[in-house]
Formats: sequence, structure tokens, C-alpha cells
Amino acid sequence: MTRNVWRRFGSGFAISAMYVLTVLALVPLALVLWFVASKGAPAVLHPEFFFNAERPTGIPGGGVSNAIVGTGIMVGMASLVAIPIGVLSGIYLAEYGVARWASWVRLASDVLVGAPSIAIGIFAYALIVVPQHHFSAISASLALAILMLPVVIRTTESAVGLIPNGLRESGLALGLPRWRVSLQLILPAAAPGVITGALLAVARASGETAPVLFTGFGNQIFSVDPTQAMAALPLVVFRDALTPYNDLQQVAWGAALVLVVMVLVINLGSRWVLRRQIRLAGQL
Repeated sequence: MTRNVWRRFGSGFAISAMYVLTVLALVPLALVLWFVASKGAPAVLHPEFFFNAERPTGIPGGGVSNAIVGTGIMVGMASLVAIPIGVLSGIYLAEYGVARWASWVRLASDVLVGAPSIAIGIFAYALIVVPQHHFSAISASLALAILMLPVVIRTTESAVGLIPNGLRESGLALGLPRWRVSLQLILPAAAPGVITGALLAVARASGETAPVLFTGFGNQIFSVDPTQAMAALPLVVFRDALTPYNDLQQVAWGAALVLVVMVLVINLGSRWVLRRQIRLAGQL
């Protein structure tokens, strides 16, 4: 009887501690969201904030349309490079990665995941910006693609590795070559996990400042030319927040709120895709 009482007490204490620690972990996130929302709401409530480009201090009606478009272009170009290469590399490591060099590829991916983004920005600066003698969205997209690549590779490898071997064996039993089994059977089955990894990589690239600062540099006018300097939301936050002008600081808070909401939506979307796959798998 006493043993059961102590077991119930220990179980209740552990559950209570788990809830308390969970709340403590959520407090910093809630504070950041509340603070950014309260500071940035006055800016984003005006429609011209989303349709006007940046303006000098003292001129009302400034917005971040150029930064929103610039972020979309640079992250989109980086995704076109990093996601296909990362997905194919992840499939290869999961399906064929028994060679010795595959372990080096995994190690390189793990190192790149933790590599400082400013170092990657300097690398892109030396590789593209210096030879071309000007900043551009292309160089920024290269830096962001390098940041995204290891995330896509590792998540794809993990997602493909969770597919049961029976699916592979059934495809091979039908006479399909190994590469067709990987691309036509395994990849669709692992698609939710792959999509989740790609969305997480996009979310990370969207909020990076240092690589874009060294490569895209920023532009206060609306531009869609990827060969020229281009604005981005992290650059607007970085530069306008350091100025002593209240109107530019308000623009910075609004850009920060837009960036936080964008990253939050991407992360929620990735979780929705993963939960949908788990629900469908449970029905099967």
C-alpha cells in the first residue's frame, strides 16, 4: 500500500514538474511574440506599410514592400538551388550511403548546420561579390542556399530512412531499377517529412541577417533585378532599429513583426504537414 502511494506521488510530481518546465520554456517565446507584436502593430495596421517602399526619415508613408519582395526573391532562388540538391543527396545517403565517403558527407552536413552564418556570408562575399565588384541578390541566394542545404539533406535522409523496407522490396520484386524505386516509391512515401525539412530550411533562411548583409547589402528602392543589391526584411530590422529616428524604428518593429509571423506560419505549416501524414498513416 505504501509503495503504491509513493509511486503515485512520484508520478504526480514528475508530471507536475514536466508541465512547469514546459511553461517555463514557453515564457521566453511568449514574451518575444508579445513584445514584437505590441511594438510592431502600429506600423502593420496601416495598409501602405505593405505597399510602399522605404522612405527617408521625416517622410510619412514608409513601408517594406521592397524588403518583402526582396526576401521572397532571395529565399526563392536559394530554395531552387538547395532543395533539389538536398533532397537528392538525402535520398542517396539513405538508400546508397554505405560507402566510406558517405560518413564524411553526413559529418560535413552536421558541421554546416552549426556553422556561423556570418562565416558563410563572408565566403559568398569573397566568392561572388568581390569578383563582380558589386552586391547582388544572386550572391545572397547562394549564401542562403548553403545554409539551407544541410538542413534539407539531414531531414530528407531521416524521412527516407523511416520508410519500411517492404516498400523497397516490393518495387524491386516488380523489376524496377533501384533509382526508380527510390524516386517513384520511396520519395512520395517520405514526401511529408521532406516537405517539413524544406519548410524549416526556408524559415531559417528567411530570418538570416549576416549572409544577406555581406551579399545583398540592401536597397531602399523597389527592385526585382537579382543582379543588383536588394532589400530584405532582416536588413530593414538591423539598420532601422539602430537609427535615432522614431519613424524608422517603427518601420523596424513592423518589419520584425512581419518576419516573425512569416517564420511562425512556415513552422506551423510544416507541423501541419507532418501531423497530416501521421494521421493518414494511422488510417492505413
